Amino acid sequence: MGFKRKSNKGISLRTVNLLMIIGTVITAGLMFFSTIHLATGFRNLTETSERVVELRKDAVELMDGSDYLTECVQRFAVLGDRSFLDAYFEEAFQAKRREEAVAKMADGVGNTAALDKLRSALAGSLELMNREYYAMKLVADAKGYTDCPNEVLNVKLSEEDEALSPAEKMQRASAIVHDDGYYSQKNRIRDDMKASLSELEVMANDTYSSALKSLGGEMTVVRTVIIIQTIGIIITVVLTSRLGIHPVLNAVNQIKADSAIPEMGAEEFRYLARAYNKMYDVYKSSLKRLNFKASHDELTGAYNRSGYELLLSSVDLNNVYMLLFDVDNFKEINDSYGHEIGDKVLVKLVRVLKSKFRSDDHICRIGGDEFVVFLVHSAKIDREQLVEKVNGINRELAKDDDGLPVISVSVGIVHGSESSDAEDLFKKTDDAMYQAKQKGKQTYSFYG
Repeated sequence: MGFKRKSNKGISLRTVNLLMIIGTVITAGLMFFSTIHLATGFRNLTETSERVVELRKDAVELMDGSDYLTECVQRFAVLGDRSFLDAYFEEAFQAKRREEAVAKMADGVGNTAALDKLRSALAGSLELMNREYYAMKLVADAKGYTDCPNEVLNVKLSEEDEALSPAEKMQRASAIVHDDGYYSQKNRIRDDMKASLSELEVMANDTYSSALKSLGGEMTVVRTVIIIQTIGIIITVVLTSRLGIHPVLNAVNQIKADSAIPEMGAEEFRYLARAYNKMYDVYKSSLKRLNFKASHDELTGAYNRSGYELLLSSVDLNNVYMLLFDVDNFKEINDSYGHEIGDKVLVKLVRVLKSKFRSDDHICRIGGDEFVVFLVHSAKIDREQLVEKVNGINRELAKDDDGLPVISVSVGIVHGSESSDAEDLFKKTDDAMYQAKQKGKQTYSFYG
């Protein structure tokens, strides 16, 4: 009786090798196309991030242009220096930063709420120019300037203003560009610009959410390919681990640790790391804005002690003035009127300081009634201009139309180039302020 022999043939090594080759080719192809697609997604997200950053810059550029015009007209109204008039009209009709900002945003986002708000800010800035032309006309008459631009020459003064003396016209011009009405218009421009930035943030968040959702799906595909490749061939796993898996896992750990991703592994992953790190920098920048309260005084809105120390540690001594303000007889105000009135007096002081200094300058509250102003980008500044600022501040504080007690400040002034380091800068400024106190208060003193 016969029987069949059991077959002992196993899977052929050649077949296994062929299957490995086929599997390697397939998984390698899948990996190749997946990473390219993923890199494209990150590239699109990066381009979107850069575009949003540029749009934010455009919005801020409009306010910078408007602030520059304000600075020129205010200096012209106070000093009567013709160069400020020329600078004003060069910005308004040649540089045209405000109009350029609106044009760039129109090209970047089209007809959106952000663009409408920016256009509204531009309209407010153009409307404000009529008030500025009037003030410049008063200064031109007072100084006898006859070759001014037609925008100034064609202004018709009121009979009352026409009859003023040159000195009175200068005072009237300065009041026009420093009163509450002027700053009310400026605040409306700022509000429109802030609204434009808010709309841009909403648009950016929507774009990021959509892009990240798409990238999440692509990452899932990549992980699946890696698993298949691991099961299929050990050698491919080793190569993939060194060039792909290890960088991805390391990136995940870095993301969980809230850190930037090191650029390592394959070139595609280096690109992904660069793209992520750019987004990470944008995220950190946004987070810093959320930390505003940590570096600013809750009462006055000025930088607090922590913000002051950070600014002091990073100042360029060759390009900064430090001004130390101390409220004269502040303890008597608290004792006579109460701390609530004392707080309002400090708020008023910061408001006056902000109106007298540039937006780039830093105002810090370092003590109860002590404030520091860092006048940046100031390699050389005319002392007379600083004196006028200090005197103007004391004149504003002497007004009692807001129902608050009349106050004054004593000020110490030192340029950073006169100091060996940041600590020495503060010591000399404090000494200068003490000298001002010794002179009778409500005054100033330069160190030395």
